[in-house]
This record gives sequence, structure tokens and C-alpha cells, in this order.
Amino acid sequence: MADPKGFLNHGREIAKSRPVDVRLKDWNEVYVPGSLLPIISKQASRCMDCGIPFCHNGCPLGNLIPEWNDYAYREDWAAASERLHATNNFPEFTGRLCPAPCESACVLGINQAPVTIKNVEVSIIDKAWETGEVAPQAPERLSGKTVAVIGSGPAGLAAAQQLTRAGHTVAVYERADRIGGLLRYGIPEFKMEKRHINRRIEQMRAEGTRFRTGIEIGRDLKATDLKKRYDAIVIAAGATAARDLPVPGRELKGVYQAMEYLPLANKVQEGDFVAPPISAEGKHVVVIGGGDTGADCVGTAHRQGAASVTQLEIMPRPNDERHAVSQPWPTFPMLYKVTSAHEEGGERVYSVSTTHFEGDEDGNVQWLHLTEVEFVEGKLTQKPGTERKIPAQLVTLAMGFTGTDRENGLVEQFGLELDERGNIARDADFRTNVPGVYVAGDAGRGQSLIVWAIAEGRSAARGVDRHLTGASELPAPIRPTDRSLTV
Repeated sequence: MADPKGFLNHGREIAKSRPVDVRLKDWNEVYVPGSLLPIISKQASRCMDCGIPFCHNGCPLGNLIPEWNDYAYREDWAAASERLHATNNFPEFTGRLCPAPCESACVLGINQAPVTIKNVEVSIIDKAWETGEVAPQAPERLSGKTVAVIGSGPAGLAAAQQLTRAGHTVAVYERADRIGGLLRYGIPEFKMEKRHINRRIEQMRAEGTRFRTGIEIGRDLKATDLKKRYDAIVIAAGATAARDLPVPGRELKGVYQAMEYLPLANKVQEGDFVAPPISAEGKHVVVIGGGDTGADCVGTAHRQGAASVTQLEIMPRPNDERHAVSQPWPTFPMLYKVTSAHEEGGERVYSVSTTHFEGDEDGNVQWLHLTEVEFVEGKLTQKPGTERKIPAQLVTLAMGFTGTDRENGLVEQFGLELDERGNIARDADFRTNVPGVYVAGDAGRGQSLIVWAIAEGRSAARGVDRHLTGASELPAPIRPTDRSLTV
């Protein structure tokens, strides 16, 4: 145990953010660089080294949280990094992007603020990179087997790294022009600077993983041809089919899916554009959807100089604190969350539904018409007399995703079976109905969190390794049927 009295002597203290008026002028991460290290030892000391560490259950990766908390408390960064990497290929990603279900399950959180697990994690990995503790781990010998990984998001990258280290020759196919999937083009720079992805890619290249960008399986290369080239295939193509909003006026110019809008802002940071082809500058922006993707649109619109930003959510406003009966510890609660983007301004409106869009004579969206909704006998129902309209010159739809892409032909060309939710079906080893073809991440699980994607990639890698060699020592932290703990 780090410090037997740590949780009694120290309160929760999180990373400091840069002032709003300063960070809105750039696209750098919102936190003050280096602000965590002076406080992280005390924060790590709050970990109680519980007899039953429920944080393990909250994290699908099974992160050894009490162990690396103890090392961080003692400032033994090398040992902390080793324990961190024992279960997580990319802690700098999860430490910045994961909503930290481990903290919701922290035993300390029963009656006070939980340990700042996420901040400790990112402090350890940032220090490890700074001191050179993160090095390529090339395999001692090659198996002679080849594996193709379709998709370079967190699930695909985790599977690829695990299989490369097991001695297989792995090639990652990505349809975009750069590696990273939604990490690259879905996550804004202010949430995670892309240099973190770039140095992991260089590490993986040094280990032997090969990358093929600008190739979409199903269109640019037939799935059947890919299967002939490789001994095994891992499909980690994500759940990129976006949920649409079929209301009158949807066809107006200025109404876009979030994943049409966000990547263009990231491409500006990559140097591909001087200015984004879709910009919020000087416009009244409405974001439909109250989740993390919606918040990403809000923060992006602020930085582009929007005249106003309004975020709409059809569900009621969540509670500020966990409800002991409806959302008991250690479940992951749905709480009112103020992200860095929300700190920067804008209005959030709950319990409303969009009825239609109104445009000008040139077909550009100008107004969004909405109505308040309420639950009546368990169903969302419009409240009469609450209709109104708000200015909307740019609308982004951030309402989630419905499954993997079916338009590129990948599912049909492989002959893959789907489950009842429209995801690619798999067995206990993450194997599809097609021999030698496996699936990991959102393509098989449905839209989920980054920490689940990495866990899926690691688990699928074990199934592939066992298929290729007859046995495997690779870890498999989850089963395909595992889900977050809920009531």
C-alpha cells in the first residue's frame, strides 16, 4: 500500500487546464503541460490497495491499478511503466480519452472522491516516454505466419502489436491516408495531440508491423483476394455507419454528420488544408447529440470562431451525482458531465427533439425547429405547445453509430454473418463464421469505449495466435460477451 493514510490526508486533485481565452487560440491539448507531476505522488497515495480492487472490474483491460499507483507514489517510473504496459498497449491514449470506468468502480468512491486513476496513468506513460522507458519489443523469432489487420483504430493497433510481438508478420490496412482510425481523424487535437499516435506507430514499425494506408478492403482490394494472401485476418474496421436524422430539410446544405465535420479540422492540423472545407466561423452552430462526439464538435466549433454553439440532447439532463438506487457503486453512472469543450461556452438543451430544418432560397440551412419531449408511459412524447426554432447555419449530427460499414462490400465479400444487433458475429475466440477471419473492436461489439477496443484487440490476438500456432501465451482480458457492469 502506497500510504496507509493517503486517502485521509489528501483530497482529489486533477490536472489543471489552460485558461479558456488562451486555449481557444490554438489546438493544443487543454491541460497545462507538466502540471500533474508535482501532485501525482500524493494523488497516487490515495489508493487504498483494496483487498478486492473493484477498479480491476471497472477496467476491461484488467489494469494493475494498485500496483502502478504504488510505484507512482514512490516515483519509481520504470517499474510503474512496466506494470502499466503489462495490460495496456497504449496508456497515453486511454489516459487522455477514456471516461475512466475504473474511477467509477474505485472503492474510495463509495463515500468520497475516487482516486485520480486516469491522471496517474497518463503521468506514468508521459514520464516513460520522456525517460526512454518505452522501446520497441521486436520478437526473438518469426513464426512464418502472416496476418492482415483491417483498420488502424485502437482495436486494430492493439491486435497488430500483440501479434507482431508473438512473431507473426503483420500488415495493417487503413482506408484513410494516415494511420490511427478515429484516434487520428475523429478525436480533435485539443483532446489528444497526434504526436502521441505518431510515436507509437514508429515503435510498431521498429517492431516489424507494416502499414498500408489508402487501401479500403472491399473497394480497393477485394476481401477474397486479401484472404488468399494471409494466413489469418483481423477485422477491426469499427462501427462507422452513423445514425442519421430523417426529418424534413435533412438534405439542406450545412447539415453534416459529425464524422464529415471533425476530420476536416484535424486535416488542417496535419497540414492538408489551410482552412477546413466545412467551417463554423461566424455561424450559428447546432450540435445534435449530447455525447462525447457532440462535445468534440462543440470544442471544434469554438476554435473555428462560431457565432454561437447550441448542443441538443433528446434525453433528460443527467444527475450531478450518483443515485444510490438507480446507479449504485460500482456501476458506471450516467452523470452530468462538463467537458473542456463545455467549459469554453455554448448552450446545452435537454429533452428536445428536432422536427425539421428550414433553409433559405439557395438551399442552405438557416433554422432548426424543435419541440420539448417527455416520457409518457415509458415512451418519449412531444409536449404540445413547446415548438420553437433556433438559428442554425451549421448542424452536426452526433447521435452515435449503428454498425460497421456495409457499403464497401467487406461484409458481403467475406460472407460474414451478423448478430441480431447488426454487428459481425463471432465465437468465444473472436472468430467469425469464416475460417481464419476474426473480428475485434466496435465492428463486433458495437459502438463502445477506447478501453474496450484495446481489450478486444488484445483478446482477438490471442485467438489468432492460437489458430496459427496451436497454443498462445498472449493475454485475453475479455470475452466477446463481456459488458460493462450496469443495473
